[in-house]
Amino acid sequence: MHAAAFGAAIVCALLLLQYAHRRRPFILLWAAGWLLIAPAMLLQAHHYSTAWIAESASGLSELLAICTATLYLSSADVFRETQYVQPARLKLLIVVAAWFAVAPLVLGRAAVFIPGHLIAAALLALAGSMYVAVLLERRMIGAGLVAFVLLGLAMANVTSAATMSRQTAQLPIEILVLNAVLYTFGALGIHLLVFEDMTYELRTANRRLEVARQELMQAAITDPLTGCHNRRFLEQVMDRELQRHMRFNLPLSLLFIDVNRFKAVNDALGHDAGDRVLQYVARFLKRHIREADYIFRWGGDEFLVLITCAGDEAQHKAAVLKSAFDAAPEAVELPPGIGLSVGWTDVPHGTTDINPLVREADERMYQDKGTAVSRARIAADTDAPPQSARPAPKRRPR
Repeated sequence: MHAAAFGAAIVCALLLLQYAHRRRPFILLWAAGWLLIAPAMLLQAHHYSTAWIAESASGLSELLAICTATLYLSSADVFRETQYVQPARLKLLIVVAAWFAVAPLVLGRAAVFIPGHLIAAALLALAGSMYVAVLLERRMIGAGLVAFVLLGLAMANVTSAATMSRQTAQLPIEILVLNAVLYTFGALGIHLLVFEDMTYELRTANRRLEVARQELMQAAITDPLTGCHNRRFLEQVMDRELQRHMRFNLPLSLLFIDVNRFKAVNDALGHDAGDRVLQYVARFLKRHIREADYIFRWGGDEFLVLITCAGDEAQHKAAVLKSAFDAAPEAVELPPGIGLSVGWTDVPHGTTDINPLVREADERMYQDKGTAVSRARIAADTDAPPQSARPAPKRRPR
């Protein structure tokens, strides 16, 4: 018993050192539990001169064992952050303490030995089941070892209560050896759990940092208004796409898209209306452009599309985009006159700089915009009444 008390004190000291380094409350609760084991063992090992002192020491030893099991349960509760162990429930320990202080003097050692071991067994089993949950949730070997120890101690307490119920004066040596082995594995398990908790925390922090890095990277390459890629991302993917274009001999083309009458909308309806138009155009392009291709907001009301197809297919795609935009049912909610002008160009094999091709697609876009303006004027002139049908102005009488 003295050796067991000395070993418990050493384990408590080691856990306090780990608590000083990690500052995790569950370590401190485990250290307190091991600290209570030492006086409980010493109370059982001492030989008392009078019977009533021996009975009182027995009751106090059982009470310390229950407090130890409660601390282990609280440690599991704190580790999982379940908050099952509330301060209001711990007030029951006052009633238990009163019983274990008075009952052995009145009813004898059996009045505290059997209930003490059964209560401790229930608390240890509950703590062990919670550490089993930690094992299943976080795959921690230390939690599994601690759960095994706590469940084994619970069974040992039940066996001890059954042994005492058969009026055996002392516990069998097998149970004492089993408890010693289990507590040894318990010390190993809790130290392993502390180490695994540290590595788990590091992995969690690394995952959070990785998510934050991805979010920052995504924010750096994404236009916040439209959700399309920005020009900075074009600089990142341009060399890669050109190399893929040459290595696999894939066709590659550019579409340069401009929103017609966008400046007029901004001037007449305000920038909020202009922002809504840009957002609608971005959603339209994402619906009609493949996910494998890239959509960039070039600036203002201009968009650039890097598309895997030949030049004639890009020209056809430009016409399809314009007609689909005009025919979209949602287009009736846009300000009148909003449409798309699209320029296109293919990327020749061996291209190393895409900027001249962007200017070429931009020029074709302006040609398309000029054609659209001319058609709009012709349509306006067609809809206007002929000059001969207009009524002659009335002359003023002299």
